[in-house]
Amino acid sequence: MKIICIGRNYFDHVKELDNPVPNKPLVFMKPSTALLINNDPMYIPDFTDDLHYEGEIVLHICKNGRHVQPDFVKGYYDKIAFGIDFTARDLQKKCKDKGHPWEISKAFDKSAGLSKFISVDGLDMKNLKFQTKLNGEIVQDGNTKDLIFDFEYIICYVSQFFKLHVGDLIYTGTPAGVGSVKIGDTLEGSIEGKEMLNCLIK
Repeated sequence: MKIICIGRNYFDHVKELDNPVPNKPLVFMKPSTALLINNDPMYIPDFTDDLHYEGEIVLHICKNGRHVQPDFVKGYYDKIAFGIDFTARDLQKKCKDKGHPWEISKAFDKSAGLSKFISVDGLDMKNLKFQTKLNGEIVQDGNTKDLIFDFEYIICYVSQFFKLHVGDLIYTGTPAGVGSVKIGDTLEGSIEGKEMLNCLIK
């Protein structure tokens, strides 16, 4: 099982971090040990002083495929979840400044929060609302209509480089409103108004 992540995939998020708009998806990976499931708490690692949440839609891949073509991409994912890409922002800045890979800031243990899955049947995947709440207050109010690269494009793109397998996960990017958490905070994630994830920060 692979965890494939897409960075800088909403214009407003690109702007808030003062990053250039990508002309191709920005891809990075997390290992399976990054998964944080069953609404387990997130323990702030001792190597960061600035842990950020990034709420996003996660695709569940349901078909094996390599070099998936646009005409055949429909049906490659069957379920979605709410995910949190936890990021050690201070470490990420140091990595970026030195031109180093991001893995220590993005792919550490328990850095990929994941809710239960729901079927895509009946959902408008191109106009899907999702929100992140911090201590009950909405901090991210996203909609998939604002994606720079939509789900089908992402699947076609990443399958050029990595064969997709059933059970792979794709974290599709976060909208504006990312921020830091501290011990005692609670993060909630919802899709179309339905609470999907609840995570206590410890």
